[in-house]
Amino acid sequence: MAITSANQLELLQTAEAVAREKMIDPGLVVEAMEESLARAAKSRYGAEMDIRVSIDRKTGRATFTRVRTVVEDEELENYQAEMTVEQAKQYLEDPKVGDTFVEEVPPVDMGRIAAQSAKQVILQKVREAERDRQYDEFKDRAGTIINGVVKREEYGNVIVDVGRGEAILRRNEKIGRESYRNGDRIRCYIKDVRREARGPQIFLSRTAPEFMAELFKMEVPEIYDGIIDIKAVARDPGSRAKIAVISYDNSIDPVGACVGMRGSRVQAVVNELQGEKIDIIPWNEDQPTFLVNALQPAEVSKVVLDEEAERIEVVVPEDQLSLAIGRRGQNVRLASQLTGLDIDIMTEAEDSERRQKEFEERTNLFMTALDLDEFFAQLLVSEGFTNLDEVAYVELDELLVIDGVDEDTANELQARARDVLEAQAREALDKARELGAEDSLIDFEGLTPQMVRALAEDGVKTLEDFATCADWELAGGWTTVDGERVKDDGLLEPFDVSLEEAQHLVMTARISLGWVDPADLEGDEDDEEALEEGAEVEKEGGA
Repeated sequence: MAITSANQLELLQTAEAVAREKMIDPGLVVEAMEESLARAAKSRYGAEMDIRVSIDRKTGRATFTRVRTVVEDEELENYQAEMTVEQAKQYLEDPKVGDTFVEEVPPVDMGRIAAQSAKQVILQKVREAERDRQYDEFKDRAGTIINGVVKREEYGNVIVDVGRGEAILRRNEKIGRESYRNGDRIRCYIKDVRREARGPQIFLSRTAPEFMAELFKMEVPEIYDGIIDIKAVARDPGSRAKIAVISYDNSIDPVGACVGMRGSRVQAVVNELQGEKIDIIPWNEDQPTFLVNALQPAEVSKVVLDEEAERIEVVVPEDQLSLAIGRRGQNVRLASQLTGLDIDIMTEAEDSERRQKEFEERTNLFMTALDLDEFFAQLLVSEGFTNLDEVAYVELDELLVIDGVDEDTANELQARARDVLEAQAREALDKARELGAEDSLIDFEGLTPQMVRALAEDGVKTLEDFATCADWELAGGWTTVDGERVKDDGLLEPFDVSLEEAQHLVMTARISLGWVDPADLEGDEDDEEALEEGAEVEKEGGA
């Protein structure tokens, strides 16, 4: 096929037709044609040449040019596409490195093979442009709801026609045992849009918590307008769900607005979700209060929150236990997802038994260590004393408020407690030295003899060993493994060393060893935090 005046306009007409059909820019099709013609010309003139083709956007005339670039003498490799400054002087007045010399060459006659190759280049470019258009169209729609038509089902996955492309609803993203036939209309949440070699992949979901949130946004104008905010959603797809909402307008009840007149709004969402029961819960900044709401319809007697461990203990009446846990643990599981806390549920009887056990253990501790009778030991426990340190170093006035305790008795109690603690410290120190603990660790301020013994038992025997520890290794923490939170016991956790205290101890050790310059810390207060965050990342990776 020769590029002649007869078929010059056909190029532009073909480009326009393809662009309209594929809904892409005609300029991209023309560029593809230019590239295909240039490839054909190279096969005619030689692959080493830099042949370029330019198609006039108005007349369709194709201009073939040969380009040669001026390079340094020692960089000259391709004689067909490059030339030295000296060689360029016969073509250019004052040539410099980087200049180009362009000369027009005769058009080529495209044989059958060259024409077929050109066609493949154009088709490939058009496909790439079409994929880019699809990706650009859908990438910003991730996180929204889309309506589509079922095209077919493959191995449980549903292929959905979403207008200018196809999307996939995977088997595990369908609610329960949903089945669809060709032509069925379907509403889904666009979970992800990825650019892949075979084209943009659009992944849909009907089980994502965000799908329910978006459905409520469509049904409840107050949510769409931002008057009501959805703070959290937890779902057991097809069975039950909990959604936490808050109103920024005191005159609007968030739960009532989401339920709607005679339940019309929530019923519309329920119908879309195949009858999924939905608990609408008022959100509260106070976590225990929010949890009590989240465990509805069960009644809660008492809540004990451990913020550091992100765990919470809930005490319920005996007759509310099964309701609080729910069928197969569904209610407590959804409440845990909603609040982001691990929840332990116990009955009032179990709570009472546990508190009684703690009371007896503390009573026995004071009876044995301080040589007290049972009644006196129980008095101490009843007043809130839990260990010998509290008795030994508390203000004297706090002991005098106990019935039957005068100043002499209080002094005697503290003296006994201190004697026991000193004896325990000497024993711990002797054991630590026996295990190989060095003076650098024993004399380090902030570590008690009992702490040094615990460290030595785990192989931490020098200050250098201690300085290499991460804060979570000392204070303990929680790691998520396979979706479940797992407790990591810290070496100093039995001594109530917090994560912040552990960070301070480790950093002090590093400074004393000269590993860290205090001036650097003063100049950048975030250094310590960044260092410990790095240790935390390392811990998570190890898990």
